[in-house]
Amino acid sequence: MLVLTRADVEELLDLDRLIPALADAHRELSAGDVSLPPRIAAFAPQGLLGAMPAYLPSAGLGCKLVSVYPRNTDFDTHQATIMLFDPENGAPLALMDGTYITAMRTAAAAALSTQLLAREDARVLAILGTGVQSRSAQEMFPRVRDFVEVRVAGRGEFEEAVRGADVVAATTAAGEPVVRLEWLGEGVHVTSVGYDPPGSELDPAIVERADLICVESRASALAEPPAGAVELAGVATDAVVELGELASGGRPGRQSPAEITLYKSVGVAVQDLAAAALVFQEARARKTGLEIELEELRA
Repeated sequence: MLVLTRADVEELLDLDRLIPALADAHRELSAGDVSLPPRIAAFAPQGLLGAMPAYLPSAGLGCKLVSVYPRNTDFDTHQATIMLFDPENGAPLALMDGTYITAMRTAAAAALSTQLLAREDARVLAILGTGVQSRSAQEMFPRVRDFVEVRVAGRGEFEEAVRGADVVAATTAAGEPVVRLEWLGEGVHVTSVGYDPPGSELDPAIVERADLICVESRASALAEPPAGAVELAGVATDAVVELGELASGGRPGRQSPAEITLYKSVGVAVQDLAAAALVFQEARARKTGLEIELEELRA
């Protein structure tokens, strides 16, 4: 079995290949070709430990274990490991750091939604928050649009950053709205990746106003909170579109420059698996990482 550290994963994950890999993964997911059971979690006093398994034809079989501690200050709020298995015989292939992958695939999926839904002439990006997801968004969003201005806003600056922006990326762990409907102009695309139930970083009025709401998976996003998105509680199944449906052309995206579009993320295991597969393939190509044996091979 191959063991890859955080440093290994950061070096091996090709960010230019990540968004296309996620687009492929979401096309497979929306086509029904993926095994993606509902995520489960064990709750501790200050956080939770989630298990996220999946089988993806293009990436294989794997599972992420992720701890989510929204109040962390000395550690990342999301810490994870990912294991990959041989889909033919079930043998463990790799154990790798999943914390970096979680941050980058989350931002990459939001960037993919921007590629699919933001106006072609979008030039001003507002990123709300200054933490890990903010830094990841700063890395990934410019890969899908030629932004001439990127505003990164902390507390007390959110309204100023949002007004006049073409794309708004909320990346906070706030339990109350950091982006409000009255700050948005026509034609804006909003992404929200924050998680702090039962509260939300997203103004409920934006959900009500949005002309199009995009999610990774209806089954995941519209599940009962906290598994699903608290912002989408009560939203009808046919009122949302999946990333994979947009990426495949099976559902239409933006219909006019004036529409307000919204992407709400809850995170799904196929994103982790697609990213981990890129890392594993590159590690094999470079012959890097630590090989260990969990048990002796049988004759």
